[in-house]
Amino acid sequence: GFVYFKKNMKQRFLKLLPCCHVDSTPTVRQNSIEEDFELATVCCRPDSLEKMLEQTKFTKTELQILYRSFKNECPTGLVNEETFKLIYSHFFPHGDSSAYAHLLFEAFDKHKNGAVNFEDFVAGLSIILRGTVTDRLCWAFSLYDLNKDGCITKEEMNDIMKSIYDLMGKYTYPCMKDSAPREHVESFFQKMDRNNDGVVTMEEFLESCQKDEAIMESMQMLDHVI
Repeated sequence: GFVYFKKNMKQRFLKLLPCCHVDSTPTVRQNSIEEDFELATVCCRPDSLEKMLEQTKFTKTELQILYRSFKNECPTGLVNEETFKLIYSHFFPHGDSSAYAHLLFEAFDKHKNGAVNFEDFVAGLSIILRGTVTDRLCWAFSLYDLNKDGCITKEEMNDIMKSIYDLMGKYTYPCMKDSAPREHVESFFQKMDRNNDGVVTMEEFLESCQKDEAIMESMQMLDHVI
């Protein structure tokens, strides 16, 4: 049901990330990568390696590999929403991934300037792959809380579920009924809305997820991606 769906979405989401589908051994000299950080040969200069080491949970080598991958995918050092959607669409050829890609782009675009740079990318990735369970759940809650008012409504969850079903396409097996997104929303609220007030707060979301073994397992799956 919903938990499998979330687990499957996480696995597919990770395919979007350049670092997760390239050889983790750098094919260029270490000095060359370090020079790129210092000389900033991309149009958008990344923060210093030392600063990112402090702000993320990646090692120096991991950051260098991530930077090389990001630069290969995005030579200008910036990704706009259209490019992000295009990259994401390659992994879901049978569905319409634009709505879900929009949600993810918004989550990575922390400065809300319509572009994701390397620092934005690494900051989000650090939470998803190396954050505590609470960090990861807070990130997911923020993704679902579309208007950022501190709670998730059924309307917001309907939009999210519709974007996920659009993403999966019409040719899933077993075939999904048109009513499935709405049923998933009802299931979500039955589980999460502890006081039955029609909205799910951050506190309710964290408490419900941390008591759900399948969700906790899916979180642990992310620990060893890179």
